[in-house]
Amino acid sequence: MSDAATARPVSPLPGDLAMWFFIFAELLVFGVFFVAYAFTRARHIELFNASQLTLDRVSGAINTVVLITGSYCVVQAVAAVRQGLGRPCCWWLMAGLGCGAVFVAIKLVEFADKLAADITLSTNTFYMFYLSLTFFHFLHVLLGMIILVACAIKAWRGGYSAQDHAGVETGASYWHMVDLVWIVLFPLVYVIH
Repeated sequence: MSDAATARPVSPLPGDLAMWFFIFAELLVFGVFFVAYAFTRARHIELFNASQLTLDRVSGAINTVVLITGSYCVVQAVAAVRQGLGRPCCWWLMAGLGCGAVFVAIKLVEFADKLAADITLSTNTFYMFYLSLTFFHFLHVLLGMIILVACAIKAWRGGYSAQDHAGVETGASYWHMVDLVWIVLFPLVYVIH
């Protein structure tokens, strides 16, 4: 049997197709949230502008840099595993996981500050969107971190090779989706007036 006969078919999308269906569904949900936010904001501009000023833009900007750095680490992990380098792949995934942990810590401080100021979902329409969107994204970061841990453990144990590494590509695809959503969410909710 020739190598061409045993070669895996080339997919236009990296990783598992089922994950891509999930990613597209999640992007659709976030897209609906973003459109609803923009529509509501247009009807309550003064309330949204005033409430937006209470957000910590520096923390949001740091979290943006942290997630982009995490995505860079995950890209390096994929590059390593494509060369059959399981241990370097694991270390890059753990670096991405560390970036996720920094994001989570910063968001927890932000959430605690809002709670201490008696700001909840029912405070006003802006905070309902802010807390809903950022907490929903926060949960996606946590899921992404779990996926990175699973991929890192498998990479450390030699479970991937240069020919068989779809798991890392699948996890990376999810992580990049989480990053992309934040890149839209941060300016939309924290910055744009």
